[in-house]
Amino acid sequence: MKFSVLARLMFLLGGSASVSAFVPSSRSGSGKMCLPLSMVTSSPPPTTSSTSSEGWSPDSWRKKTAHQMPVYEDKEALQGAVDQLHKASPLVFAGEVRKLHDNIAKATQGQGFLLMGGDCAEAFDEFSVDHVRDTFRVILQMALVLTFGSSLPVIKVGRMAGQFAKPRSDPEEVIDDVSLPSYRGDIINLEEFTPEARKNNPENMVKAYHQSAQTLNILRAFSTGGYADISRLHAWNLDFVESTDAGSRYRKFAYKVDESLRFMKAIGVDTTSPKFQHIDFFTAHECLLLEYEEPLTRVDSITGRWYDCSAHMLWVGERTRQLDGAHLEFIRGIGNPLGVKISDKCTPEELLETLNTMNPRNTPGKITIIVRMGAEKLRRNLPGLIRAVQREGKSVLWISDPVHGNTRKTSSGFKTRDFDRIREELRAFFDVHDEMGSHPGGVHLEMTGADVTECVGGESGVTEDTLKNRYKTSCDPRLNGEQALELAFLIAERMRVRTGLPPLE
Repeated sequence: MKFSVLARLMFLLGGSASVSAFVPSSRSGSGKMCLPLSMVTSSPPPTTSSTSSEGWSPDSWRKKTAHQMPVYEDKEALQGAVDQLHKASPLVFAGEVRKLHDNIAKATQGQGFLLMGGDCAEAFDEFSVDHVRDTFRVILQMALVLTFGSSLPVIKVGRMAGQFAKPRSDPEEVIDDVSLPSYRGDIINLEEFTPEARKNNPENMVKAYHQSAQTLNILRAFSTGGYADISRLHAWNLDFVESTDAGSRYRKFAYKVDESLRFMKAIGVDTTSPKFQHIDFFTAHECLLLEYEEPLTRVDSITGRWYDCSAHMLWVGERTRQLDGAHLEFIRGIGNPLGVKISDKCTPEELLETLNTMNPRNTPGKITIIVRMGAEKLRRNLPGLIRAVQREGKSVLWISDPVHGNTRKTSSGFKTRDFDRIREELRAFFDVHDEMGSHPGGVHLEMTGADVTECVGGESGVTEDTLKNRYKTSCDPRLNGEQALELAFLIAERMRVRTGLPPLE
């Protein structure tokens, strides 16, 4: 055991098969969820009015054009569902949101790494304690590997407890010459290909709220009830991952951390303190269904600011980030940390205008830019975007979404993603940030703790022929637990290269 291992572990808690890591290419240069907290310096200042931005209110988005929004035939039922949500308790609290804001602010200065993962879209019929737990523990594993690899605190965010709605390229789906409205996520309509299921049902918003409340209860219990105790890190390994290469690598890594913990205990460090037993775990989802978000937006009694209490963090997607659109209008007035997804279609000028709209005060920790382009387009387009942000002195956190730009359909009709292409986009993301002298601040993944066969490649050995074995997604393909953990080791190796640390053994 090396003392440097112990020192890094102590610092970060206060906050082997060979690995084919995506080392720099020749192109490169060089939980605890708590009640409301005191204000932190990086958070928005208190206001004397409950209005967050000039001319803004929770319903001011209705004056703008709203893209990707469902049309509800039964207006009375819609109003009834919205009224129920207005009366419902907040799902998250302003103090929790401010803590995430502070953590992201530190990450924008290179003092953290954001890990966001979860289902493409949550589904009513997939919900169970085991499903939530298994995704949670894969994220725990990944975070521990990334923390050790980067010597940075890892901010853990789940695409959970609200990630129900999905944008669609086509409003209609045709099967056997029958045309029906596209499936837009369980919060809007259902996947079954029948006229009744595909009808937009506002009552689904209420059902999604109650499932989100249950999910958050489970996450709070796991974050603070002992499950996240670092002394249990061996128990985090999923059964189906245990015998794989990724599982074996994690097991060896866990023994190394165990050894450090035993030494710390021997010299008098209290490893039963909350720093070792509890974690901060936050939730996020795409801000898409504004009829759901508006009634859950509440005034914080401490600061007088508006917060969307459906999640700690929200992002706007590539299809809904129009500068004059309803979605940007809604999120510009809330106090939550915000994300914006950008593809190669985004110009430097457009990005700067978007940042000025979402964060006119340039508050650190407010904005995360989620890059989804594909490796080749990223190498060509990301440098100019980073250069523009640096020139204007904008405070942002750059994170990579390496999955959305790498979706394809197989000859047998399955939507899938190639692990190698995901790895290549992550390599390009790190290469560009090395060249630009900027901080690669995180990763955003569609993944699950379930033993699914939806993405091909990696050490899991999933091929196009085996996709049908356990293809369960109702939306886009997800990395399974083994693939997600393998990716965490690859990222950790690359981050160790950046910091001059020796490879993980």
